[in-house]
Amino acid sequence: MYTEEWVAARARDAYERGRASFEVRPERTALLVIDMQDEFVRTGWSPYWVPAATRMAVRLRRLVEACRAASVPVIWTIFDDTHLGLDRPRALRRLPHADTGWCRPGPAEVWGPMGCRPDEVVIRKPSYGAFYDTPLDTVLRNLGRDTVVVTGTLTNYCCGTTARQAYERGYQVVFGSDVTATDDESRQEPELAVLRKGFALVLTAEEIAAALAGGGASGAGGRRRGRWWATSRRGRGR
Repeated sequence: MYTEEWVAARARDAYERGRASFEVRPERTALLVIDMQDEFVRTGWSPYWVPAATRMAVRLRRLVEACRAASVPVIWTIFDDTHLGLDRPRALRRLPHADTGWCRPGPAEVWGPMGCRPDEVVIRKPSYGAFYDTPLDTVLRNLGRDTVVVTGTLTNYCCGTTARQAYERGYQVVFGSDVTATDDESRQEPELAVLRKGFALVLTAEEIAAALAGGGASGAGGRRRGRWWATSRRGRGR
């Protein structure tokens, strides 16, 4: 007979400390950088600016470089106006998220300091999740990747939705706890808790980089530090 106290304690432990059991292997992994674009990251440029995303951008840029060094494909997404808005969920216009009337002055672009390269895939998406009406699933399968590392902004919108969509499509999902950001930082940990319990292996950028460099980080708890990260930690507080 399971008591209420027992099931509540079990759930609480999974939300706070749970770890998925798969290993992060670079030859099977792709990095998804979600919506690190001007309107969200460029300081004060739009009403949708996410200050926490600006603060973590340097850390995420280091993880991008770690992935490149480990031959892990980097795939960028942009939340943009596509197909005259006819491919966007119709309910969006009725939600508080769209209450400013601000319009992009042109096509959305990855924020320049993130260093997106011409030889990396950029996917323009019409809604929160990166798999919704985009070729992302096909791209990943053509690359032979069954594990995705989700980073970027916003944690509890585009990143969290993408993580759930990836899980539903059979991917192993790694979610970057300190290389994702949201517009109300009190919402960060509650979203990580749900993902940790039911959808993803939640790791820091340091743990992700160590795994991709052969450091052994996985759901089993291995956390040896990769040499790349150990030599690249100056200024890590941002």
